[in-house]
Amino acid sequence: MASQPATTPDHLILTTDLEETALIWNLVLSAVQIPHHIHRADNANWQLFVAANKELRAIHEIESYFAENRDWPPAPPIPDNDFTPLLQPPTLLLIGAMILFFSVTGPWEKHSLWFTQGAGHGARILQDGEWWRLLTALTLHADTVHLLSNCLIGGWLIHFFCRLTGTGLGLCSLLLTAGGANLINVIIHGPDHQFVGFSTAVFAVIGMLATLSHQARKKFTGAHFLIPIMAGAALLAALGSSGERTDLGAHLFGLLCGLIAGHILGGEPLRSLRHSFLFQSLSFLLFLTLLIGSWLLALQP
Repeated sequence: MASQPATTPDHLILTTDLEETALIWNLVLSAVQIPHHIHRADNANWQLFVAANKELRAIHEIESYFAENRDWPPAPPIPDNDFTPLLQPPTLLLIGAMILFFSVTGPWEKHSLWFTQGAGHGARILQDGEWWRLLTALTLHADTVHLLSNCLIGGWLIHFFCRLTGTGLGLCSLLLTAGGANLINVIIHGPDHQFVGFSTAVFAVIGMLATLSHQARKKFTGAHFLIPIMAGAALLAALGSSGERTDLGAHLFGLLCGLIAGHILGGEPLRSLRHSFLFQSLSFLLFLTLLIGSWLLALQP
């Protein structure tokens, strides 16, 4: 391990019980061409020998090396996606609740009390101020196929979404984002527009997941801002732009509102507040209050 000069240095200057440190001494002194010799003593210590006239320079070079590399390698950065939800998302419970509610309401019928009072209706919302229909319509489904598609796709997406945000914040932001998308859709289509279904919320989740997933990898710079938009547009084209009763506007505005909401969720202070049990609890309470309260308003005499 040691260099072998013509005259073997015989002045002991340093000892260590670590072979790694002895290897560093050897590399440092070899780099500056200081003759030296490293020997392993009987007590398993490594000893560094240099000529007497090179002692001060050798010690200086070794101390300088360790001073320059004291904090190397740097500590790895804390990952952006280090969040673990306090409670696992109640995915199966949500899917079961939608199926159970459908068993009560049934499919869309003209004279059904549930659909008469809870379905989205442009004139009732814009002219009569029945804003709760923006939310109650999310829980109604036109038929069994409509229900199952939303449960299978939406349940899977909501599970991963709530793992990024926490259950309370995730469900509350989902409800508010989907309700906002329904409102925009009604304003665009006018008072004659009618709608039901959870699809708006599904595409809102797609938009929020696209933005949050991209933010976890890198910051938005230049064209990178378009990546979640293009990903969401591809899913919109694949999942939500065909079918006889497809509400393309609800899907489109759900996606766009989700992209915006995901950017808000990924920034401060919500990014830090998702770690708070109190904040998650209050968010979940707000979610339940808005959803149940909307139906109570819808069914009042």
